[in-house]
Amino acid sequence: MSSTIVHLVRHGEVHNPEKILYGRMPGYRLSERGRNQAAATAASFRGHDVVHLAASPLQRAQETAQAFAQVTGLEVLTDEDLLEAGNRFEGLRTKGLRSQLWNPIRWQLMTRPSLPSWGEHYSVIEARMMDAVERARLAAEGHEAILVSHQLPIVCVQRSVRGQGLGHNPAARQCDLASVTSLIFRQQEIVDICYTEPAQEI
Repeated sequence: MSSTIVHLVRHGEVHNPEKILYGRMPGYRLSERGRNQAAATAASFRGHDVVHLAASPLQRAQETAQAFAQVTGLEVLTDEDLLEAGNRFEGLRTKGLRSQLWNPIRWQLMTRPSLPSWGEHYSVIEARMMDAVERARLAAEGHEAILVSHQLPIVCVQRSVRGQGLGHNPAARQCDLASVTSLIFRQQEIVDICYTEPAQEI
């Protein structure tokens, strides 16, 4: 019985000199390093049986997907369910001593980190991502599909497939830039999940 593989690819590095949480904000493109990462990961799929290619509508994901289009010869389809997680801290610095989250006015949004209370709930992200995965599985049945998305949405899929709780410590995520999380199906059942970093050296 032939298998179907759905590969979830995280976009490459983003040009973000302000070091803000850009989330769904428009206009955030790949950096030069990010373009090289996308090209390296795309090149690792040469010779693969990829018949379906889709990406989040955000610019960084679309630019990453173009590298895969060049390798596979496929058109990039846009799937809204692959979108970055919604976050009410968009546009802010959220890391380090200059983090704007130290401002008490924002603490009311941090009351339930297991949801998380400051943005789109993990269960909602997981549901829409699994819908996108299922569409890709059907479109590529017996072959391979590539979906270009974002870190948190991919992590939600990883944790769901592994039977882990969706709430987690962001520092423990295994989803580096231009990484690949591969879901291996036998008919409708996911029988294995693999993680690789083809652009690790870039």
